Amino acid sequence: MIDLALLRREPENVMTALARRGVSPDQVQALLAADIEHRALMQEAEALRAQVKDLSRQVGEARRSGDTARGDEIAEASKQLGDQERAATARAEEVGSTVRALHLQLPNIPSPDAPDGLSEEENVELRQWWPGMDQGASFPTYGDHQRVAHWDIGTELGILDLESGARLAGSMFPLYRGDGSRLLRALTQFALDAHADAYEEIRPPSVALTETMMSTGHLPKSEDDMYAIERDNLWLIPTGEVPLTSMNRGEILNADDLPLRLTAATQCFRREAGAAGRDTRGLLRVHEFEKVELFAYCTPEQADEAQADILARAEGLLQLLGLPYRLLDLCAGDLGSASARTFDLEVYTPGVDRWLEVSSVSWFRDYQTRRANVRYRAESGTALVHTVNGSGLAWARIWAALVETYRQPDGTVKLPDVLAPYLAGRPTLAKR
Repeated sequence: MIDLALLRREPENVMTALARRGVSPDQVQALLAADIEHRALMQEAEALRAQVKDLSRQVGEARRSGDTARGDEIAEASKQLGDQERAATARAEEVGSTVRALHLQLPNIPSPDAPDGLSEEENVELRQWWPGMDQGASFPTYGDHQRVAHWDIGTELGILDLESGARLAGSMFPLYRGDGSRLLRALTQFALDAHADAYEEIRPPSVALTETMMSTGHLPKSEDDMYAIERDNLWLIPTGEVPLTSMNRGEILNADDLPLRLTAATQCFRREAGAAGRDTRGLLRVHEFEKVELFAYCTPEQADEAQADILARAEGLLQLLGLPYRLLDLCAGDLGSASARTFDLEVYTPGVDRWLEVSSVSWFRDYQTRRANVRYRAESGTALVHTVNGSGLAWARIWAALVETYRQPDGTVKLPDVLAPYLAGRPTLAKR
């Protein structure tokens, strides 16, 4: 959540910044009004408590002096004030709950460097990459054998079985077979090995408590897109970002230990209720997928470098895999609720002739750590750490891009040699 003290000090600046995201000033004003009322009620309740305490002292003095009548009179006044204090406290708690609900719904303040715009059409393409471009090669041309959708290739080779997946769990839950399954494992190990030089590998649970989900901003904002296990008050994680952000919830870190870099391979689950009927073919949009996450706790001064490192690693993997991609700078209105600045990487897939997002690399300022209460010891005391994360990478769409891009005229798929060590030296996928 954003800094409420900042909102109180600079309401106009905050409203102007949030307007870049399409946030109505009325939404901000509602929070400000509730906050003012809450603080007034707390002051009223505190003043009444002080009066009750003073009257209680007077009751004791009167009775000790033998003035029972005066003591009873003051006691009655104290009782009436006590009733008022309890009512004011109850009202303060009620309005405080409103303040928290409104505060949680308010998105992060976008970075001044994020482009202006309110929709994905206004995102800014910064650059593209494809094999050989540094030697002057043009963007790849693709043969008819590569202009085949990955779901058809997967079915033909027996490595993707969407029908069985749907029969087991419903639509948009893919089932991989044989070499298709091995390819997923290979990609995960390939990425973890690439990040092992600087990132500690974590194997977190695949479920999270409500407070863990709230720390990243996935709740309450995106509740409809999450899978809930209501009986146990647990949620299936939508991304490794969720557990990694709360790894040090409620703790104070040493500044010398920052940046603290973590990576995790996780199963991710998203209902994506708002995407019903959109991009549902094959692996374009699925409810369960595998991903390797890169994450950093850092100081504000380290945030730019931390984001640049994660972005460079994600791009480096795409280049090793030889997949053409483009880099987008997301406009303020297309940022995720918790993000202040996000860069998206999209790979080109010839079979479906689409650019598909495979990584979002985001800086969250202290929006998440204010919820999770993760701090570090600074010279002036303690301060909230900043968080940065990104996929390195998400595999469903990478899987699709690989089988389409590297399909051969004979129908086999010859994968990049960099994956051979992870595929028992057999980087070619063929029908069995």
